[in-house]
Amino acid sequence: MLSVIKSHDFGVSADTIWGFFGDFGSIESWWPQDGPVKIDHVDVIGEGPGMLRNIYNVGMPDCISERLEAIDVENRKLTLSIVGTLPAGLTSYQANAHLEALGMDRCRLTYVGSFEAEPGREGEAEEFLITVYTLMFSGLDSAVL
Repeated sequence: MLSVIKSHDFGVSADTIWGFFGDFGSIESWWPQDGPVKIDHVDVIGEGPGMLRNIYNVGMPDCISERLEAIDVENRKLTLSIVGTLPAGLTSYQANAHLEALGMDRCRLTYVGSFEAEPGREGEAEEFLITVYTLMFSGLDSAVL
């Protein structure tokens, strides 16, 4: 199992970021529309752990289906996995996210992605995940302005 760890500091409270990030079904409302991965639309199925968000990206033939595996609202943690068709050579993927307060108006989101990839495509998968995490952080930054 390989992993990618990325963190980003925000200049707003953890509660503010969690208001967006912790609402698993709302990704379309804060995802940036000017990057290399653009969301066309999202179908949300269910609520709470086990819910799916089927993300249809512009120019991609298959949706990305992310399942909320666990959420800890009090400690601002969530776990998700990609189920169904996986992008960029991935054969399995799970992410653990933790949002921690660093003061009244600062917080840090740490994203740990654990994955397996097709032989020879590990670098492609890692690069894809880093791009997606960077877009996620950018979208959240813009959402709170």
